[in-house]
Amino acid sequence: MPILIREDQGAIARLTLNAPEKLNALSDAMLAALQEEFDALREDRSIRAVILGGAGKAFCAGHDLKEMTQGRQAEDGGKAYFADLFTRCSKVMTAIRSLPQPVIAKPHGIATAAGCQLVASCDLAVAAEGTRFGVNGVNIGLFCSTPMVALSRNIPRKQAFEMLTTGEFIEPDRAIALGLINRAVPADQLDDAAMELAETLASKLGSAVKIGKQAFYQQLEMGLDDAYDYTRDVMVENMLDRDTEEGINAFIEKRPPDWTQ
Repeated sequence: MPILIREDQGAIARLTLNAPEKLNALSDAMLAALQEEFDALREDRSIRAVILGGAGKAFCAGHDLKEMTQGRQAEDGGKAYFADLFTRCSKVMTAIRSLPQPVIAKPHGIATAAGCQLVASCDLAVAAEGTRFGVNGVNIGLFCSTPMVALSRNIPRKQAFEMLTTGEFIEPDRAIALGLINRAVPADQLDDAAMELAETLASKLGSAVKIGKQAFYQQLEMGLDDAYDYTRDVMVENMLDRDTEEGINAFIEKRPPDWTQ
């Protein structure tokens, strides 16, 4: 079986991390598979939403520590390997943000260290009740500095710092309150809940969602005036879309829109 499974259901792509014996760790092979699939999805106009889950009893336990230990065998003590590893991992995380499609994380079991980073990097997250989230590297002497980037852009800074420095887990109700995930559902309803959300997203005009996702993240990095100037131009571009015009006319005329995308 492949280490990453892709199953398309209509306009929805379901990606499953498939190394359950390693708790779906982000090994070199897993990172390469994710990058390859994200690159393919970026060009796939037939897909309008993506769901990312994990096989077995956990979503993702972070990096493969045994593999990382082997990287230390190099003459430089692993410096070049580790720099390359964390560069490749960061590229995978930012690839999610650059996809035109919304990406829904579907965590269960545990999402730790880079696994928690993966959840934080997705646009939305629906978790199974009982899932535990943590950036626990500090417990073994490795501060989760790269996971911190995504985490601190999802939740308030003091709570993020507490998670990073204590290495403690949080439960879904806390993850919801902090903004790490959108909702939690019973484990036997997780697939249906993620698919229902994905179907809702996929039913929208793809070009509008693509424009909106890009603008959402861009304006977050701007000051207030620059954000309004930027999003004004984005809305102008959106309004000039033929399918947007059709959507507005259909709403006025109380009929379903006849979109070409």
